[in-house]
Amino acid sequence: MTTENRSIVQQAFAGLIETGDVDALASFLSDDFIHHRPDSTTSTRAEWLAAVRAALGPTAGMQVEILHVLADDDHVVVHSRRRLPDAGPEIVVVDVLRIADGFIAEVWEIIEPVAHATANAAWWKSVQH
Repeated sequence: MTTENRSIVQQAFAGLIETGDVDALASFLSDDFIHHRPDSTTSTRAEWLAAVRAALGPTAGMQVEILHVLADDDHVVVHSRRRLPDAGPEIVVVDVLRIADGFIAEVWEIIEPVAHATANAAWWKSVQH
Protein backbone atom coordinates (compact mmCIF):
# COMPACT_ATOMS: atom_id res chain seq x y z
CA MET A 1 0.00 0.00 0.00
CA THR A 2 2.78 2.44 0.91
CA THR A 3 4.54 1.95 -2.44
CA GLU A 4 1.29 2.34 -4.39
CA ASN A 5 0.38 5.51 -2.51
CA ARG A 6 3.84 6.98 -3.08
CA SER A 7 3.49 6.22 -6.79
CA ILE A 8 0.07 7.92 -6.97
CA VAL A 9 1.50 11.12 -5.48
CA GLN A 10 4.63 11.04 -7.62
CA GLN A 11 2.56 10.63 -10.79
CA ALA A 12 0.19 13.43 -9.78
CA PHE A 13 3.01 15.88 -9.01
CA ALA A 14 5.22 14.87 -11.96
CA GLY A 15 2.51 15.56 -14.50
CA LEU A 16 1.73 18.90 -12.95
CA ILE A 17 5.35 20.03 -12.61
CA GLU A 18 6.48 18.85 -16.03
CA THR A 19 3.55 20.16 -18.07
CA GLY A 20 1.53 22.49 -15.84
CA ASP A 21 -1.48 20.29 -16.63
CA VAL A 22 -3.83 20.89 -13.70
CA ASP A 23 -6.49 18.68 -15.26
CA ALA A 24 -4.09 15.73 -15.04
CA LEU A 25 -3.67 16.46 -11.32
CA ALA A 26 -7.45 16.59 -10.92
CA SER A 27 -7.74 12.98 -12.04
CA PHE A 28 -5.77 11.92 -8.94
CA LEU A 29 -8.07 13.73 -6.46
CA SER A 30 -11.11 12.21 -4.77
CA ASP A 31 -14.45 13.91 -5.33
CA ASP A 32 -14.59 14.92 -1.65
CA PHE A 33 -10.95 16.11 -1.57
CA ILE A 34 -10.10 18.78 1.02
CA HIS A 35 -7.03 21.01 1.29
CA HIS A 36 -5.86 22.33 4.69
CA ARG A 37 -3.75 25.49 5.10
CA PRO A 38 -1.58 26.40 8.12
CA ASP A 39 -4.04 29.17 9.07
CA SER A 40 -6.78 26.54 9.60
CA THR A 41 -8.66 27.44 6.42
CA THR A 42 -9.72 24.70 4.05
CA SER A 43 -10.67 24.55 0.41
CA THR A 44 -12.67 22.14 -1.69
CA ARG A 45 -11.40 20.22 -4.67
CA ALA A 46 -12.61 22.89 -7.13
CA GLU A 47 -11.23 25.78 -5.03
CA TRP A 48 -7.83 24.12 -4.62
CA LEU A 49 -7.54 23.22 -8.31
CA ALA A 50 -8.29 26.86 -9.22
CA ALA A 51 -5.53 28.01 -6.85
CA VAL A 52 -3.09 25.45 -8.27
CA ARG A 53 -4.00 26.52 -11.81
CA ALA A 54 -3.25 30.15 -10.87
CA ALA A 55 0.11 29.24 -9.32
CA LEU A 56 1.37 26.37 -11.47
CA GLY A 57 -0.54 26.46 -14.75
CA PRO A 58 1.37 26.76 -18.04
CA THR A 59 1.46 30.58 -17.91
CA ALA A 60 1.86 31.02 -14.13
CA GLY A 61 5.64 30.68 -13.92
CA MET A 62 6.17 29.04 -10.52
CA GLN A 63 9.08 26.60 -10.55
CA VAL A 64 8.89 23.51 -8.31
CA GLU A 65 11.70 21.19 -7.32
CA ILE A 66 10.72 18.02 -5.44
CA LEU A 67 13.37 17.27 -2.81
CA HIS A 68 11.88 14.27 -0.95
CA VAL A 69 8.88 11.96 -1.17
CA LEU A 70 8.27 9.81 1.88
CA ALA A 71 5.41 7.39 2.41
CA ASP A 72 3.95 5.49 5.34
CA ASP A 73 0.73 3.54 4.97
CA ASP A 74 -1.97 5.94 3.67
CA HIS A 75 0.12 9.12 4.08
CA VAL A 76 2.70 10.55 1.70
CA VAL A 77 4.91 13.55 2.50
CA VAL A 78 6.34 15.74 -0.27
CA HIS A 79 9.10 18.24 0.56
CA SER A 80 9.66 20.79 -2.20
CA ARG A 81 11.38 24.06 -2.96
CA ARG A 82 9.41 26.56 -5.04
CA ARG A 83 10.37 29.78 -6.75
CA LEU A 84 7.52 32.18 -7.20
CA PRO A 85 7.18 34.07 -10.50
CA ASP A 86 8.25 37.68 -11.08
CA ALA A 87 11.17 37.50 -8.63
CA GLY A 88 8.82 36.49 -5.81
CA PRO A 89 10.23 34.79 -2.72
CA GLU A 90 11.64 31.30 -2.71
CA ILE A 91 9.59 29.04 -0.45
CA VAL A 92 9.92 25.58 1.04
CA VAL A 93 6.73 23.55 1.20
CA VAL A 94 5.84 20.33 2.99
CA ASP A 95 2.65 18.67 1.79
CA VAL A 96 1.19 15.79 3.79
CA LEU A 97 -1.23 13.85 1.62
CA ARG A 98 -3.71 11.19 2.68
CA ILE A 99 -4.60 8.56 0.10
CA ALA A 100 -7.95 6.75 0.19
CA ASP A 101 -9.20 4.22 -2.35
CA GLY A 102 -6.42 5.11 -4.80
CA PHE A 103 -7.07 8.87 -4.76
CA ILE A 104 -5.59 11.85 -2.93
CA ALA A 105 -8.28 12.61 -0.34
CA GLU A 106 -6.63 15.33 1.77
CA VAL A 107 -3.59 17.58 1.74
CA TRP A 108 -2.13 19.55 4.63
CA GLU A 109 0.31 22.22 3.46
CA ILE A 110 3.10 23.92 5.41
CA ILE A 111 4.87 26.85 3.74
CA GLU A 112 7.94 28.80 4.82
CA PRO A 113 9.74 31.53 2.88
CA VAL A 114 13.40 30.53 2.70
CA ALA A 115 14.43 34.06 3.73
CA HIS A 116 12.57 33.62 7.05
CA ALA A 117 14.02 30.22 7.97
CA THR A 118 16.81 31.52 10.20
CA ALA A 119 14.54 33.91 12.10
CA ASN A 120 11.83 31.27 12.47
CA ALA A 121 14.34 28.83 13.95
CA ALA A 122 15.61 31.32 16.54
CA TRP A 123 13.18 30.00 19.18
CA TRP A 124 14.72 26.54 18.80
CA LYS A 125 18.21 27.85 19.56
CA SER A 126 16.92 29.48 22.75
CA VAL A 127 15.47 26.19 24.10
CA GLN A 128 18.59 24.13 23.33
CA HIS A 129 20.64 25.81 26.06
